[in-house]
Amino acid sequence: MKAIVLAAGKGERLEPLTLTRPKHMISVGGKPALEWLLQALKEVEIRDVLIVTSYKEDNIRRYFRDGSDFGLRLSYITQKQVVGTAPAIGEAREYVGDEDFLAVYGDLLVSDTALRSIIAETASKESRMAVVRVNNPSLYGVVEVEGGLVTSIVEKPKVGEAPSNLANAGIYFLKPDIFPYIKNMAVSPRGEVEFTDSLQRYVKDRRVVRASIISGEDWLDIGHLWNILDANERVLRKLNRRTEGEIEEGVHILGPVVVEKDAKIRSGAYLEGPVLIGERSDIGPNCYIRPCTSIGKDVRIGNSCEIKNSIIMDRTHVAHLSYIGDSVIGSDCNFGAGTTTANVRFDRRNISVVERGRKLDTGKKKLGTFMGDDVQTGVNVSLMPGVKIGPGSWIAPGLCVYEDIPPETFLTLERPRLESKSKSE
Repeated sequence: MKAIVLAAGKGERLEPLTLTRPKHMISVGGKPALEWLLQALKEVEIRDVLIVTSYKEDNIRRYFRDGSDFGLRLSYITQKQVVGTAPAIGEAREYVGDEDFLAVYGDLLVSDTALRSIIAETASKESRMAVVRVNNPSLYGVVEVEGGLVTSIVEKPKVGEAPSNLANAGIYFLKPDIFPYIKNMAVSPRGEVEFTDSLQRYVKDRRVVRASIISGEDWLDIGHLWNILDANERVLRKLNRRTEGEIEEGVHILGPVVVEKDAKIRSGAYLEGPVLIGERSDIGPNCYIRPCTSIGKDVRIGNSCEIKNSIIMDRTHVAHLSYIGDSVIGSDCNFGAGTTTANVRFDRRNISVVERGRKLDTGKKKLGTFMGDDVQTGVNVSLMPGVKIGPGSWIAPGLCVYEDIPPETFLTLERPRLESKSKSE
């Protein structure tokens, strides 16, 4: 069986991280999110995969190449106009030929258990659509099911109007007879040509699409910034302790901690797993690395820092006396000494994040900063909960940042003029 992975979209909801990379290449547990999906496909014996790309597609193609390093046979096709999921699947017509195939959205964290259950149910050769039970159906495409068959799909219904609590999981087992239903589709009210509309036409034409219910523990939609941390935690929870780097005397390691090749953990550091320390990274001395932290390659964490439930991407330098909590930090950033990412509101209310100009309640009591690549902070900078920092920005020493900062911004505050007089005057 062949698989189609949709990885053309930009991911505006995941800015500022996606201003410099496709959303599918955001680091989760030390690897691009897309790599975890491809690994799951390999685990279920799917080797032939077509990746539909567009936005910053060279990042994906350079990393995965022909797939041979990952035990896969990868092909690529560019979606010339990224207008929705229906045309993206339509691009695969020649690749799949007359074979049944699997189509998967590329921004999912999916276990091989979920994929295996769907593939095992395809013996009947009926088209299938994976669905998952969710607590807030209004955030998803909601699927109505009768007798195990899909009867309708409602995209992001209003609160209280969802026909079920079964969300579209973005995984489909499809037959080639789906392709005529993709052609000449109208733009949806959301401004996209959506595959779910094609599937609705297919169902109304008395074609069978059976619902395959998968567990929420085996599936995660990385659709919002805070979901990146959720995905990171899920991956790290499966770590087994492994040490390939240098551990100095006086280091304390508790639980599943991975220290990769040529990394160095200096004396006095306390690492509480699950934690991943990437190749050639230098940690400490006297640091506290708390659970669910993923540190990339060539990262420097200075003296007396504390890092908690965060992702720090490659080549970032966190100077001494800094605190990073519940945050995602891009690559090539440089933190001045004493930089703090606040992760709890003073009033203990849920933290909001601005997404596409709207303030959204994340439902989280603890959430820090989302920082793009190549950001520099001065000493004693404080970043308030839920703040986003655009790539290439500089933040002057001593500032407290309450609002999002656009890319390539130098945030500073005019200093008061000081007058000096002789003590004898």
